[in-house]
Amino acid sequence: MLGVILSANRVSRLLMNTPAGNIIDRYGARRPMILGLFVQALGPFGYVLGLYTPAGVFTVPGLGPVSYPGVVFVLARAMWGVGSAFVFLGAFATITHVTTNDNRGRWLGYLRGGQSLGFPSGLVLGGLVADIYSAEAAFLIAGVLAFVAGVVASLVLPEVDAETDQQARLRDIPAMLRREPRIFPLGVGNMTIRFMFGGVLLSTVASYATASNMQLYGLSGGGISGVVLATGVFFSSATMVVAGRVSDRLDNRVIITVPAFSAMAAGLALLGLFATLEALFLGVALVGVGTGGSGPALLAILGDITPGSEIGRMGSVYNVMGDVGLVLGPLLAVPMVEVWPGYRASYYLYGAAVVATMAVVAVPLLRYEVTDVVSDTA
Repeated sequence: MLGVILSANRVSRLLMNTPAGNIIDRYGARRPMILGLFVQALGPFGYVLGLYTPAGVFTVPGLGPVSYPGVVFVLARAMWGVGSAFVFLGAFATITHVTTNDNRGRWLGYLRGGQSLGFPSGLVLGGLVADIYSAEAAFLIAGVLAFVAGVVASLVLPEVDAETDQQARLRDIPAMLRREPRIFPLGVGNMTIRFMFGGVLLSTVASYATASNMQLYGLSGGGISGVVLATGVFFSSATMVVAGRVSDRLDNRVIITVPAFSAMAAGLALLGLFATLEALFLGVALVGVGTGGSGPALLAILGDITPGSEIGRMGSVYNVMGDVGLVLGPLLAVPMVEVWPGYRASYYLYGAAVVATMAVVAVPLLRYEVTDVVSDTA
């Protein structure tokens, strides 16, 4: 049930990405992004409502018994996903509009780095508040902070209008990829990043540590997983800030993805080679470096090649492919590591998949030069 709750926002965001992109292209990024932040703020208050929902179950054909509190949590989590589609695409569109090819990588690096740091910060703050006070207090703080973010955004976000009468739907994505084929390798890169870190590692590190009898100051597999993943996110966030700035100095931003994906593949291979705590920390850190090194460059290339009137829609295609990776990650990783072919062989396969992704991303974009792109977004 916890897995269903955690994945609900990914599914709802996947479905909402394309409508959100249409709205941002037609009405500008400011108001949709602010609305998304306030919708996100409703999610944690929905969790509090779930805590007070009366116990009981009802039967759903094909699913079996479902609890009333479970439904409330799933709906609240799905609401968060709807809001996050507007927040991510709105932030991407805003930064793309107010930057140029010379500084876009740096500011998108700041955006992605800040988003990534929110994950371990939330783990630490939420865990402490829940342990000292209660889960209800943790949810209330999360809701209040999200509400404050909406207020701050309404005060500081600039108005960047990009009106267009064209629309796109989820089923139109293949046609959009054919019209701008460079979006496909960018989306594949984003899908791999999300699949490996937000899918594979998030769902397997705890069980891997337990199965390998790893110990860290008395912590169990779950505790070790939290520390290891927080370390990986820290390396990812720090690398994002640096990589974004470096990509602005390159004639071809895609070059930076080669060492980034190489680091990610090396980290996954290390997890397969050595089932030790040291290798776990180093391997996840390398995956974090690879994630941070490639993410800002891919987003910056997307901004460079996309006309201002299509930023929301093309950003939604990019985000949809990333969310596909997030959804598929746990679905494929858990049975692979726990049933067949096992932890070590699975990590080897994931590393090979990253190498293949590097070829898919880098080769088609090697002839693309930032300085050759004429964008109407600056």
